[in-house]
Amino acid sequence: MAKIDRNSTMTVTNEQRERVAALLGRDPRGLEAIPVLDDAGEPRVIRVCSQVDGKPFPTLFWLVDPVLNYRIDQEEARGLIKVFQGRVNAQPTLQVAMCNDHEAHISLRDSYISSALRNSLEAAGFASVLAGRGIGGIADFSRIRCLHTWYAAHLVVPNTIGRMLDEYWSAAAAATDDGRLPVHADS
Repeated sequence: MAKIDRNSTMTVTNEQRERVAALLGRDPRGLEAIPVLDDAGEPRVIRVCSQVDGKPFPTLFWLVDPVLNYRIDQEEARGLIKVFQGRVNAQPTLQVAMCNDHEAHISLRDSYISSALRNSLEAAGFASVLAGRGIGGIADFSRIRCLHTWYAAHLVVPNTIGRMLDEYWSAAAAATDDGRLPVHADS
């Protein structure tokens, strides 16, 4: 079971920063915390500052687990975003749930912004940019743009698209030996 610390405010150690850099293949910019670790203590999700290199950065959580990243890459390449988007478009309850997820994410991101950072964002005219950006920095709360950002956020605070992905993987594992369903299947 992964270790989750939704309120992680601990300083990231140099060793952790180096491990995240190795996972990303570059130095992490704006790294503030590691809220989700796997069973072996390896980072799965990092929390990123809302301002990076002087610009607003609305993506709060970043998936750094290479196995999950690859698995989601494969699902996206097979068209799973289109399948999920079709389900969301057809079900008003999913549309409302997604909107609620975005609003909750905006509030969570806002809770991590210090007064000094808030002042910096306001002075640069960027405060309103973050107020209208949900999971993954998306402005259109009815669209799924990236399963990686949804799943990173889901591992910290469960959300609609993350649950859909978990359900899809569970159904796939139950349906086949290799753990995959055809992407056109209605999961």
